[in-house]
Amino acid sequence: MTKEIVLEGLKKLLTNEQINVDADDLYDATADRYKKYAKAKKVLDNPSPCAIVYPKNSSEVSDLLMFCNQNQVNVIPRSGKTATEGGLENWKELAVVIDGKNLNEIVNIDTYNMQATIQAGVALQDLEDELRKVGYTTGHSPQSKPVAQYGGLVATRSIGQLSTLYGGIEDMVVGLECVFPNGHISRIKNVPRRAGGPDIRHIAIGNEGTLCYITEVTIKIFKHFPENNKFYGYLIKDIDTGIKVLREVFTNSYRPSVARAYSEEDARQHFYHFHKDKCVLIFMAEGPQAIVEATGAGIEEAVEKFQEGIIEQVDSSLIEDWFNHLNWSQQDIDDEVEEMINNDSHSGYTTEISADWATVSQIYDNVIKRIRSEFRFADDLTMLGGHSSHSYLNGTNMYFVYQYTINCEPEDEFRMYHHPLQTIIVEETLKLGGSMCHHHGIGKYRNQWTRQEHGSAYYMLETLKEAFDPKGIMSYGNIYYQEDAAKYQQ
Repeated sequence: MTKEIVLEGLKKLLTNEQINVDADDLYDATADRYKKYAKAKKVLDNPSPCAIVYPKNSSEVSDLLMFCNQNQVNVIPRSGKTATEGGLENWKELAVVIDGKNLNEIVNIDTYNMQATIQAGVALQDLEDELRKVGYTTGHSPQSKPVAQYGGLVATRSIGQLSTLYGGIEDMVVGLECVFPNGHISRIKNVPRRAGGPDIRHIAIGNEGTLCYITEVTIKIFKHFPENNKFYGYLIKDIDTGIKVLREVFTNSYRPSVARAYSEEDARQHFYHFHKDKCVLIFMAEGPQAIVEATGAGIEEAVEKFQEGIIEQVDSSLIEDWFNHLNWSQQDIDDEVEEMINNDSHSGYTTEISADWATVSQIYDNVIKRIRSEFRFADDLTMLGGHSSHSYLNGTNMYFVYQYTINCEPEDEFRMYHHPLQTIIVEETLKLGGSMCHHHGIGKYRNQWTRQEHGSAYYMLETLKEAFDPKGIMSYGNIYYQEDAAKYQQ
């Protein structure tokens, strides 16, 4: 097969308007936000895909996947373009990006059964806007909310800022439709629960494009009570105090929609208007008035229990103002790239992990200590910290954040900076039994640790790939380590 033959085959399946071969668009499609600095500097050496295609329905997706499967063409499912772990990056000479932008119909909003059905290319913000008109909400609010689309949200196991009340995307999905490499279209019906064998929704949820292409999703929706929102903020002596307060709230069965603890460094960039170089603890309670009042009382009780670690309470209006300006738009993404180019600095990298309550603070301390003592280019770090932002009955996440000045050629940034930093974080997390990836997924840049992450259960993950994508055409390099493509990870 050659690129020319691939294009001829695509033209038999789609109209010319559905096939994009613009050179700039193909270059942009070689990598996602993970390599935004190198991409902006025009030094990416990844192969460009043959084309970006825009199917209009699941039948066309089926035809495209069968064609690519028969001809060993790598498929990169794309919907929203907000991936952060290299999941959209291309590592094959023959590849086709299947973009969901034309799968953009809000199929149904069913307020009686509390669910909405949408195609994969529907933007989260668009559905949220429609629901707000009738007094409902998705409950899903990642920072990418204005631009993220449902296919990508479900495929990457997305989580939002309100997860401690509404859950992650996996808690919201009722049913879905997806297409496998052999062209088979599977529809999982919409029911509140069933005991009909393993929960097959989770073959598609979080598959990162390695097993199937998600074309339609049905999600839960929730009544919206914005008039009842209450905000709480505190300056605290250290992040461990914040973790202990979070644990107290959640183990007492309270469910604020926002519950976060920030290190001094991370607080400095988020709460410039009040942080006073201290760690910060914040909460938001929402829902029916009685629930908000009870949740607020639970928060105050937990804070009181650890009063020795509380420095002062913050005016709630300052927390509300921060939250209302948290999401970023496409313009924000463009501005961030422009700033990196002009200043040769990186301000957007994170590595998020999860662990139980007993070990998360130890992981944080071990990571910070090891980076400061071992990282070769520690003098180039302009910020190193983290925050907990998604908590559960039995533990929480830790969102490590690091920024640095880039004193090397753009193509060497990952080898010199990001990869060594992420390696330390992952190693220290796995040592203590935590998960190396809380919500951004594995993508292509944590796949070398996938086997270690899953241990003996890797057999199950490996068998799914063998069963559903035996020719290995789906998202080559995502989740599953590929030794012959390791050069792209440098």
